[in-house]
Amino acid sequence: MERGEENTVKLDKWGYPVRTSSDACIDAINSYYIQFLSRGRKTSVILKAVTDDESCVLANTLAAYESYQLNLSKSQAYLSSAKSQLKYATPYEKAVFLAISRLVGEDRDDESAYFLHSALLAQFPKDLASLKRGHDLCFFMGQPDKCLSLVKQVLPQNEEEDYIHGIYCFALLELGRMAEAEKAARKGLEINKDDIWSQHGHCHVLQYECRFEEAAKFMEKNSPSWDVCSSFMLTHCWWHLAICYLDGNSPISKVLSIYDLHIWGELEKSDAIGTQVYLNAIGLLMRVCVRGHANSMGGRLEKLVGHLTNKSVWHIQWHMDILILWALSSTSKITEAETLLKEMKSKKTNPSLQKGIQLSEGLLEFGQGNHEKAFKLLGPDFETAEYKVIGASDEQLDVFNEVWYSVLLNTGRYQIAINQIQKQIDKTKGVPFLWRLLERGYFLAGREVTEKARVLESAVSHSWYEKSQRKRTFTEH
Repeated sequence: MERGEENTVKLDKWGYPVRTSSDACIDAINSYYIQFLSRGRKTSVILKAVTDDESCVLANTLAAYESYQLNLSKSQAYLSSAKSQLKYATPYEKAVFLAISRLVGEDRDDESAYFLHSALLAQFPKDLASLKRGHDLCFFMGQPDKCLSLVKQVLPQNEEEDYIHGIYCFALLELGRMAEAEKAARKGLEINKDDIWSQHGHCHVLQYECRFEEAAKFMEKNSPSWDVCSSFMLTHCWWHLAICYLDGNSPISKVLSIYDLHIWGELEKSDAIGTQVYLNAIGLLMRVCVRGHANSMGGRLEKLVGHLTNKSVWHIQWHMDILILWALSSTSKITEAETLLKEMKSKKTNPSLQKGIQLSEGLLEFGQGNHEKAFKLLGPDFETAEYKVIGASDEQLDVFNEVWYSVLLNTGRYQIAINQIQKQIDKTKGVPFLWRLLERGYFLAGREVTEKARVLESAVSHSWYEKSQRKRTFTEH
């Protein structure tokens, strides 16, 4: 910053003052906001803002956050640059710096970061990028109630703004408030039909309500809009569509075709980020395997595991570490799996992550077919609602429920399995796989069953299924 330029102030997209003399720097910051909120592929544009004005506190602060997210080494350097110029910063820039420094600094503290984001939004409620950052933080803390508080704090000032309703929707659905979540998603799509997070939230609601055909058609229709998304968001949307097919009893070949073309296929793109793809890749293959289609996977899991033995992809997210551990143990990479688990234990600085360790230990045994050991490690009262802290949605956690049911059935605990599966069916009545599991439990326990799963498999629409429920004849007791 040259002499006299320390007093130059420009307004960003939200109308908040930023100390910079560079129009190009502000343009890059505003472009970053859009990329960040839309889950775009070009969030690295924020690095250009630093190039255009290396003394801009906001540019350096946002670059530090983005570098941290992308696991780049320069995160601390950007944060130090921002701190060195902090005396020139505007109050808005200082608030953003304080909030982000608790996320990417050496003294990272999620609880403090949450309260600093809340304080920032109280003073600067138009800053939806900070709201989205707070949303992501709450998700990885496993506390959707805190995310909802942040959204409600700024919603009155942003009712007609793009992106906020998708964030609102996700907080609501993770709290089980599906009617409100669907309303929020529809509002977001009215403002911008290509708002990926509103599309994503709407799909979540439809899946929860077992409206699989409707969800699949909705996602298929919107899939062309995903091409501009980051590697994670693009493959995650395709993951959702694949789960719609799987839950809706489509041929397994249709599910695996999505994996091949749109999840694994993402890695062929020059700007793809592999670590953003692996979470959705493992998540889908694990679901396929647990559903009993392991023989249909060919060498897909082994090919994926060839990338997962590289330690550079470990410890990015707890959820992904847990899925990697399952993949390693399922393909007889036991030494690597045990090494990963040992490192996870050494990195467990938050006591609440003990749940993640417990799940990891159980999956290590489950992957090897040691179901009795898996039962003892997971415990008799396994409940996925307690595992949000690993950074997974309810939809992503469902596969661990299915692991649990398989463990119960494979260890002869038929009545417990029947009770647990029935409990899940009471929430999501339209998943044929759950009915097949329940029928298996009844059969193994020597009790009378009907062919409810096959009735569901033949259903061609959600409306048909609603009618079938009124004529339900399944023997439950």
